[in-house]
Amino acid sequence: MWVCCNKSTCKCMVSKIVKYYIHRIMIRNLLGLLLLVLTLPSCNYFKSKKLMARDTTINHLTSFNSVFLDSVHVDSFLLKHPEFKAFTEQFRDFYTHRNYEYAWFDSSGLAEQAHNFINLQSNYITDFADSSIYNPVLEELFQNLYSGNVRPAMGDPKVIQAELLLTGQFFRYAAKVYKGSDIDAAKLGWYIPRKKIDLTVLLDSTLKSQLAEGEPLVPVNAQYQKLQDQVAKYLVLEKQFPKDKITPVKKSFKKGDTTYAITQIKKRLQLLGDMPGSDTSQLFDTVLENAAKLFQRRMGLTEDGVIGNKMITELNTPISWRIRQLLVNMERVRWMPAERGSRFILVNIPEYKLHVMDSGRQIMDMNVIVGTAANNTVIFSGNLKYVVFSPYWNVPSSIVRKEMLPAISRNRNYLSRNNMEITGYSGGLPEIRQKPGPTNALGLVKFLFPNNFNIYLHDTPNRELFSSTTRSFSHGCIRISEPKKMAEYLLRDDQSWNSETIDSAMHLAKEKWVTLNKTVPVYVVYFTAWVDRNGLLNFRNDIYKHDTKMAEKLFTR
Repeated sequence: MWVCCNKSTCKCMVSKIVKYYIHRIMIRNLLGLLLLVLTLPSCNYFKSKKLMARDTTINHLTSFNSVFLDSVHVDSFLLKHPEFKAFTEQFRDFYTHRNYEYAWFDSSGLAEQAHNFINLQSNYITDFADSSIYNPVLEELFQNLYSGNVRPAMGDPKVIQAELLLTGQFFRYAAKVYKGSDIDAAKLGWYIPRKKIDLTVLLDSTLKSQLAEGEPLVPVNAQYQKLQDQVAKYLVLEKQFPKDKITPVKKSFKKGDTTYAITQIKKRLQLLGDMPGSDTSQLFDTVLENAAKLFQRRMGLTEDGVIGNKMITELNTPISWRIRQLLVNMERVRWMPAERGSRFILVNIPEYKLHVMDSGRQIMDMNVIVGTAANNTVIFSGNLKYVVFSPYWNVPSSIVRKEMLPAISRNRNYLSRNNMEITGYSGGLPEIRQKPGPTNALGLVKFLFPNNFNIYLHDTPNRELFSSTTRSFSHGCIRISEPKKMAEYLLRDDQSWNSETIDSAMHLAKEKWVTLNKTVPVYVVYFTAWVDRNGLLNFRNDIYKHDTKMAEKLFTR
């Protein structure tokens, strides 16, 4: 107990002590308020943001580390490091929740998690040749603190800086690798909700867990790791791949032909992994024919083993361009939810394919026709809820205006000849629908997943179009090559439906709606690079130029 023998002196000292602490509290609060004003987008933040509760049960006696920061250190650090401005909220929540206990240090020095994270970040930078998140200040600090197994004082400014830099770097790394770049996906035509990750919770759980080397911090879509492995391979391949171009040909090469260009082709196919052995002769043999078929399959070309200019164009594509293509598609995979083993339907627009996934297995795929370059099929997700047999086709007003009215003006019997009828008028335009039947534009069945884009899966009477390698012919909806097979799959658990009843329902004079007992998620996606179920890396053309737009966002810096 403190005792004073002089009352006037006592009052004076008490007054000074009170003023000192009031001054310190005011300075701390002002710093915090200043930082908050500088970093928040609007005053609405105070209404919408619920502050993380401070866990006051964590203190010097109960904590694992027994070493703590001062909140002023966090505020002043963020003021001095604008590169972490985007993570202000995460910084505050993270340290407030742990009552400002150190995360990356304990009483003995750097914690094991700090070493693990530095290694994780270094591996990413090396694997992707991506130095955008490299922090030389942190690297130097880490090496200084690590070398010689030094145990610095916890009040050391270098330790405080290293602690906060590690936290900031974790947020930058996790946001880059698992959330993806800060791009407005909707502006790039992508309307599938982006995967959400709470960086604060992720950091907290990472510090508490012991991850195996190479294990992702959060569940990711299976394609992510596969594409990451391919990026590493292609970075090596880039140094080996020939820089010269194969000259376009007037006549395609086939088995038995002999020319120098065949030597060039063999070298490329061997480096790409499509052709075994090391033969570089000028003879077009069976081994080359099989290799050509494999390469054509991976590129979405006609798989005939004949080498023409379309295949030569693909072989002439620089590896640096393929790496960019891989990175663009990895960015899209980051936006996708992790696969949970449930069943879903995936339509990949550039592939012109539909895949049905069930319990982690691809159980069905079929060719599809998608929208033209002028009538893009939208990238979005929905839940398939209805099967409509013998459907009417309610002609969109845009098609009525641009196509139907001119056709009717040329031929007054146009509607009857095409099994169509006018059902009313809206906005000065007739509302036209096509009756069920074999010539109906939607075919004999359609599959609805309600959405704002008026896009659905449906049959078509124009079956011959499915044999084309390029299948962008529609006004935006997705035509599927095996509609009855799809109906059988969706209704397989309903005992009232079988092959005969489905076939009968597809040939009615009036449409019949069937509601599924359980909806099935549908993802309409746009991937121009992916690894298929056979482990083969596939590439496709950027038919809507979405890759070009995203590359401008990703690689401008």
